[in-house]
Amino acid sequence: MRRLDTRSILVALGAWSLALGLALGLPAGPALADGSQVAMVHVEKGARRLSLVDGEGRVMRAWTGLQLGPAPLGPKHFAGDGRTPEGRYVIDHGNPASAYWLSLHISYPDAADRAYAAARGQSPGGAIFLHGQPNYLQNGRISGDWTAGCIALSNEEIEELWALVPDGTPIQIDP
Repeated sequence: MRRLDTRSILVALGAWSLALGLALGLPAGPALADGSQVAMVHVEKGARRLSLVDGEGRVMRAWTGLQLGPAPLGPKHFAGDGRTPEGRYVIDHGNPASAYWLSLHISYPDAADRAYAAARGQSPGGAIFLHGQPNYLQNGRISGDWTAGCIALSNEEIEELWALVPDGTPIQIDP
């Protein structure tokens, strides 16, 4: 099956599941098999770990081996610095037509990020996503840190995140 077909199926299944759940009076957010809901995404840059956390603070699912920008230490401050933001943001929308295998947008920069950059005559940058591998890559992963400040996972991992993380989910990115 071609990638576009798989992506279309995932999006359609997600929409169908949401509509069915609403019709049955079920909670709107996606849930794991045990019924637990994602309350937050937690990224630990140094550990290269992304965790889904429930409302009780329990880790529901975790992935390791995250790929970041070429300068992974420290917070993102400016466009082109190769860093990934640190702090609390929101997953505000998904992009099924991304140049990468699915992507979830992170609400960087916030007002404080813009003010910090502006005070130094710089742009804070933007377009920070959780995403899969480039669409041109047929199999596997690019090695090392290669994003421009985004957080990359395998295509299979981003598909799972895509299905579990609704728009509006907070994301905490720690050093």
